[in-house]
Formats: sequence, C-alpha cells, structure tokens
Amino acid sequence: MAWVDILGDAVDKVFDTSLVERNGTVVPTSDDVTNSQAVKLDAVFLYADLAATAKLTKVCPWETTAKIIRAYLDCATRLIRAYGGEIRSFDGDRVMGVFLGKRRHTEASFCAREIFYTVEHILGPKATSKFQSIRNNSIKLKNCVGIDTGDARAVRAGIRNHNDLIWIGRPPSLAAKLSDVRNYPSCVYISSECYSRLADDGKVSGTIDIWTKRSFEFAGEARTVYSTHYTKKP
Repeated sequence: MAWVDILGDAVDKVFDTSLVERNGTVVPTSDDVTNSQAVKLDAVFLYADLAATAKLTKVCPWETTAKIIRAYLDCATRLIRAYGGEIRSFDGDRVMGVFLGKRRHTEASFCAREIFYTVEHILGPKATSKFQSIRNNSIKLKNCVGIDTGDARAVRAGIRNHNDLIWIGRPPSLAAKLSDVRNYPSCVYISSECYSRLADDGKVSGTIDIWTKRSFEFAGEARTVYSTHYTKKP
C-alpha cells in the first residue's frame, strides 16, 4: 500500500471517529483518555518559555545551552508542582502546567512571578558566573510566562505507543501565545479572565497594583491582557 493511501486512510479514520465528551475533575493523563474521548476541564493553563534560546545555541557550546535549558525547566517544573499544578507538556525550552482548585488563578500567577524571579536572581546570575560564553556574549537570560483560564478539551493524538494528549481551546492556545511575548521586564502575562479572578493578594504587592492593562492580538482580534514586571521570591 502506497504512503499516500496509508495517510489518506489515517485522515479518514480520524475524521470519522466520533468524540464523546466527558467532564473532568482532575487533570487527565494520556492513559485516562481513549481515542474516542474528549475530557472537558475548566482550568488555568500556564506556559513558561525561556527566551532567546536560538542565540544560546548559536554562541554557546551545546553543553552550556543544554544545561541552561534543563535548569530552567527543572526550576519551572518544581514551582508549578509546588503550587499544585500538573505538568502536561514539554516543548523544547517551554513547559505547560495545568492548575485546578479554588485559588488556581492566584496560585498560577504567584508561580509565574516566582519563575520570573528564578530567572532574574538565580538562573541568570549563576549562568553568568559559571559559563564564559554567557559572559563573553553579554547574554542576559530572560523568560516569559503566559496564563489563561477557561474550558479546554484534552484529546489523545498520535499512533499506538507514540501518542500524547493535546489541549483544544482558547486557554492553552492564548497562554502559549502570551509566553511568546518579548517585552522585558514585563515577563508575566495573564488574560483578563484570569485577572478578574485573582484574589486581592494576587493583584497587589503591598499597596501597589502590580498589573498593567494591555491590548494583545490573538486569533485576529484585540484582547485585553495584563502584564507585570514584579517578581515574587520563592
């Protein structure tokens, strides 16, 4: 059978499969979802992305780049887990966390600000001290974290023994797009839906309102988002 026929049949099989939706109360794993299911989840989605890794790969030894990315993902993962988030995706220099619970919006925003702190005050200075290629090229490590909230569906994608969950809906998509913003020192971006659900302690530092209202284009439309340059010490 020619590949063009195999691929055509594969597309037909996916298109012809009816997806049965069920409500989720926990963040599912790929083992929890069959090929004919979609798990609907009202959750907060956080994407943490290390910026300018292409430059790292260009000017630094590969081992240096690998260690920096690994250290970033290690710290981000620890903080996501510390705030009750579940890790559901690694993509190069980026990690996605999913948060449930009554204070999920505030907890996710705290987590994002602590990831920002880690890059500013731990990872960045240690990389500068440790690696000559970072010093010689005057590299300042930066990152961005994007957060959105709402309904998304988890569905299984791939083939037997080579599959994972993909997340369908605005929240994971917008969170990922927000993590791509490069506007240092504003390195945490949240949707207006997330901002409106923050507890008071998530909106201020002392008596200072830490969030700045901005316009962000997403899917061809202007959306209101909020950014902050305020870190939070873990």
